[in-house]
Amino acid sequence: MNTKTYSKTQILVECALLIALGTVLAQLKLFELPNGGSVTVLSMVPFILISFRHGTRWGLLAGFANSLLQMALGGLWPTPAGTAFAMLLEILLDYVLAFTGLGLAGWFKDRMGGNSLKGYAIGTFCACFIRFLCSFLSGFIVWGSITESGIGAVIYSLTYNGSYMLPETVLTIAGIIALYKAAPRFFK
Repeated sequence: MNTKTYSKTQILVECALLIALGTVLAQLKLFELPNGGSVTVLSMVPFILISFRHGTRWGLLAGFANSLLQMALGGLWPTPAGTAFAMLLEILLDYVLAFTGLGLAGWFKDRMGGNSLKGYAIGTFCACFIRFLCSFLSGFIVWGSITESGIGAVIYSLTYNGSYMLPETVLTIAGIIALYKAAPRFFK
């Protein structure tokens, strides 16, 4: 879809609807871990789709709005360190950078495969990997003190965050591929 054929108002309305859909889907959890993180019913698809349809700028704005909504809906937890700096890192890594980064899917798609199924799959993977990377960094920098006995903070963060982000990534890629195959004109 060519963004130039749409008015900014039309794009804004579509983004608002997709943000609302993503927020609802984020509440539909297939499983949730005790210290945060869950596998949802395709909750990242709407934000990635915005980036594919309207470009990186709109994708980043929608992802940022998503980060604020995720915090407002009860996702923000007090850090074990209890310091203002640790809380700032949690906000940045677990929310702002992680969810805003979903908006980069279109940028990666354009550089790694273009408007093909391969491009959309790679763009989706890269955006999900950014979210994982942010959670992984937060896991050992901010949350490292809650690791299990005998397990290093890096390994704990890798396994903990991978346990929900890997299935979430697979589901998100599958959702984008299914949507692309069902309605390819929606992606142009």
